[in-house]
Formats: sequence, C-alpha cells, structure tokens
Amino acid sequence: MGIRTDLAVESFAEERLPEGVRRERRGRAFEITEIVIEDDSCLETLGKGKGRYITLEGRSLSRYADDYEDMARELAGELGRLVPEGDILVVGLGNNDITPDAVGPQAASRILATRHLRDELDGDEENFLVSLRRVSAIAGGVLGQTGIETAEIVRALAEQLQPAGIIAVDALACSDISRLGTAIQMTDAGISPGSGVANARKELSEKQLGIPVIAVGVPTVVDMHTIVRSLTGADIEVNSPNMMVTPRDVDRLTERASQLIAFGINLALHPALSFEDVRGLF
Repeated sequence: MGIRTDLAVESFAEERLPEGVRRERRGRAFEITEIVIEDDSCLETLGKGKGRYITLEGRSLSRYADDYEDMARELAGELGRLVPEGDILVVGLGNNDITPDAVGPQAASRILATRHLRDELDGDEENFLVSLRRVSAIAGGVLGQTGIETAEIVRALAEQLQPAGIIAVDALACSDISRLGTAIQMTDAGISPGSGVANARKELSEKQLGIPVIAVGVPTVVDMHTIVRSLTGADIEVNSPNMMVTPRDVDRLTERASQLIAFGINLALHPALSFEDVRGLF
C-alpha cells in the first residue's frame, strides 16, 4: 500500500533522486526545498507531474511567530516566482463547513479583490487603487454542496474572466507528522482537489485550462495507516480500517494558516502594497 501524501518533498528520498529530478535548498524565515521535475516520468509512480514544487517548512502555523512579517514576505517572494503577469483568479478549494478542509475558502475570503475597481473608479486615475493588478477571488464549495465539479466552475470562470493565471488554495495531506500544520507547498503543476484523502476530483492544471495554475496548500491531515507504518515499520493489511487524523488545534491552524497564505498572495500580487497595508485588510 503506497504512502498517501500531497507533498513532493516526501515523495523523493533524501539520498538520491530519479533522473530528471533536481533539488535545491534555501530560505531564511522558512527552510525551503524546491524540487523540479523535468518531465512526467514520475506521474504514474509518485503522482507528481512535470513542474516546480516549493515547500516552505517552519514552526507550527497555528501560532503567531515573532518573524511573521518575514514569513509572509518570503512566502510572497516564492509565490511571485511562479505567478504570471496579468489578471489573476484566486480559487479557494474545499469545504468551509469542515474545519480541516477550510483552508482554501478562508484564504479566498481574505484576498484583496480588485478586478472591479477600474470600472468603479473610471476617470479617477489619481486613485492608487486603480493601479493595482486585477484580481478576482472565489470559494465555490465542493461537489457535495453544489452538484457541480470544482473544475467545471473554474473553467467557466476562466472562460468569462480570461485571467492570465489561477492560484488554487487547498488543504493537503502529508505522510510525516512533523509536517502536519508546519509546511506550505506551492507548485505550478496544478492540483487534483481531494487527492490527499483519496477523493480526487477533476484536475486543475495548465494542461486542462490552458493557463498556468499555481496550487498552494497546507497539510492539515495525515493518513492513520501512514502514522502506524512510520512509528512501527509494520505493513498494513489492505482491508484494515483507516481514517484521516488532524491536529487537536486544527481550528486555529486553519484560521492562521489561511491568513498567512492570504498575506503572501496579497503581497505577491500587489507588490506596491506594504505589509502594513495588507495587515489592514484583516
């Protein structure tokens, strides 16, 4: 039985990498690992397609850190390397009624949406807001709530709004307990919503939508079978009952992680805004 994880950093052994995969480390406020996969050779075996996967690791995201501003700026800087120029659509994936799955909707609710400002402030060219990048944000719910696949909603919006790129925010699953609520992954390879909990929906990616899709997420759950294997080394029977485990303070983790992600997105998309400007949004 394979280990269930959304994190590329957990999919590749530390000591060696397959051909066509390279790793780079950096970071100040976070320990940052970037894994670049040059082709789709790992797609079937590891579920990771061609793209760049950047993982930021630090202390628990459920706590406010003294270097919060440095964390937000470093997150924004890494995200800025992936996001194209032009209009951006931010999509919050997940179910706001289920706390471990609410990272996406809560982050989307904190995004500075500016697409409408140029029309509303038409003729007021001296207004600073007119110069901001055009950004839209939505949290469309999940299939069980709407009867509509998330990918169908996003495709329809992309066709109407014609953004240059999409940022999709979601909760993730990890295999290492130490990364539960302590890591943020971003990738330009897109995302299959729900894949970490074996409930994958239609893929959101450049291949499917024709524009770059940058996925950003925080692991809020870990597979119980994975925990048992990591602690005991024992194999788990295929038919053994399983469940997803989440931290005790998942409500605080979801709130604060989504806020940090929103901070990073706002700073990355609107570099003219200061940290204080963005903090005023919350």
